[in-house]
Formats: sequence, C-alpha cells, structure tokens
Amino acid sequence: MAAPTRVRISHVFTSSPEVVFDKLAEHENLGPVLGAKVRRVKDGDTERNGVGSTRSLKIGPLPGFEETTTVADRPTLIEYKITKGSPLKGHWGRQSLTPTADGGTRLDYTIGFDAPVPGLAAVVGKILTAAISKGLPKLTP
Repeated sequence: MAAPTRVRISHVFTSSPEVVFDKLAEHENLGPVLGAKVRRVKDGDTERNGVGSTRSLKIGPLPGFEETTTVADRPTLIEYKITKGSPLKGHWGRQSLTPTADGGTRLDYTIGFDAPVPGLAAVVGKILTAAISKGLPKLTP
C-alpha cells in the first residue's frame, strides 16, 4: 500500500469558534459541505454530537459509509474516523478551530487515509479538496 494521503484545507469564517464548532458537529449540516447525502445514525455517548455520534454518508453512486466522532472538544477540535464501509483504509478527519483576532474562526481541516488501489488515494484527495473547499463557505458566515 502507498504512503498515507493527507488532505489539508484551511478556511476562515467570520463567526466565532463556538458557532463554527456547533455547525460542524451537527451531522446533517455536512451534506452541502461534502457534496453528500448525510444521515445521523446514532447520537453520541453523552451528547447528541459528542464522542460516539455516527453519521452515514452517501456520495453519488459510491457505496455508503459511516463516520464516528472520536473527539469533540467544544469549541476547538472535532476528530472522526470511518467505522463502517468505504474502500479507504485508516480514514480519519481532524477539524481544528482557532479564534482569529477579529472574532472569526480559522478552520484547519486535515483528512488522512490509505487506499489499496494504486492511484485511488490521489484521485480521492483531489475530489475531497475541491468539494470541501467549495462547500465550507456554505456552512456559516
């Protein structure tokens, strides 16, 4: 298997980290950001969008898969991993939120994964980068 692929996207919002965190943590808000059909599968262990919360994603004709939140540290960090489905291996995501001097938020979004088919990771990485970069402005001001 090739070296792990990393996708890194940064975006600055005019909203506070609390507002951005709450938007990102709410699974149903991610459909337009990811260009996918997103459905909540399970609430978190102690909070609706906390650790253990799971979402189902369906992108175009590809098979659906599930992502589960592994870290939810409001308002600074969300981490998740694929827990069911997907040809990608070791897939994880990290959304780090930092306040800006003007009261906004800088999101640094990193996704890591491996793919068993040569060349697949590079293609998926380009698609993810384009879709998320286009979708993030739709999330919140």
